[in-house]
Amino acid sequence: MSKANTRRHDLERNKLSKEKEKPSQSILSKHLKRIYPIGLQRSGSSLSSLSSLSLSLSQNSNDSLLTDSTTPLNQKISLALRLIAPSERREAPWAKTVQQQSQDTSTGELRRCNWITKNSDKVYVAFHDECWGVPVYDDNQLFELLAMSGMLMDYNWTEILKRRELFREAFGGFDPNFVAKMGEEEIADIASNKAIMLTECRVRCILDNAKCILKIVREFGSFGSYMWGYVNHKPVINRYRYPRNVPLRTPKAEAVSKDLIKHGFRLVGPVIVCSFMQAAGLTIDHLVDCYRYSECVSLAERPWRHI
Repeated sequence: MSKANTRRHDLERNKLSKEKEKPSQSILSKHLKRIYPIGLQRSGSSLSSLSSLSLSLSQNSNDSLLTDSTTPLNQKISLALRLIAPSERREAPWAKTVQQQSQDTSTGELRRCNWITKNSDKVYVAFHDECWGVPVYDDNQLFELLAMSGMLMDYNWTEILKRRELFREAFGGFDPNFVAKMGEEEIADIASNKAIMLTECRVRCILDNAKCILKIVREFGSFGSYMWGYVNHKPVINRYRYPRNVPLRTPKAEAVSKDLIKHGFRLVGPVIVCSFMQAAGLTIDHLVDCYRYSECVSLAERPWRHI
């Protein structure tokens, strides 16, 4: 009888110990479910859980792998966890600005770069809206913009643009071949024209630059090919939010300036070259909330063939 009692006591003790282990297992299982929503046991129920999960997720190519019976369980678990994980992609801060409507809701007017104000002259606004930042590849147009950028030494853009047609008439549409052949009489006529307001020194700078462009054409095929080669034949797209962010000179402009001077060009300091690159669309420096920013970026990213 004593042996029977001892055996019965041992059985009851083992039963109690097993009952104590059950709560710990349930707690562990509960925490595992918080970390892994999918059962990890190799059983039919786990496969059905995976299939149910795949139906609730967005339908894509991974869904077929989840429901495919030939796909290993480990691979299904990996795919499912990847699908339910939060996306790591974050929208760039400037992208939100670009996506905003380019219209001032208070006035209904288009948003422009901050240096365009209500007091800005119409010719300056038109230049900003139609020309500034648009990629230019034509040699004559590039020569014109380079010449006008050089005039910034004496005048501002508004004063220059108001006389733009006079400059074109005086310099033969800024054809380098025409300008390079101008003689002393033509130089004197332009310098004495009070409407044009260019000193003889400035006129001679434009003539000398025309001769330099012809040398560039013989060496590189065109002035456009030479200039666009500095930016790998694709405009540099900047993302400036405030006027203070827009530089007056850049390392790229300094490199171009140095090489232009080496080829004999005049009035081509880094600041002037930077202005020229902005006007000719070699760099897109419109502020990101300006309505022209997205338009110039679209022009900059279009497929094109330089001639």
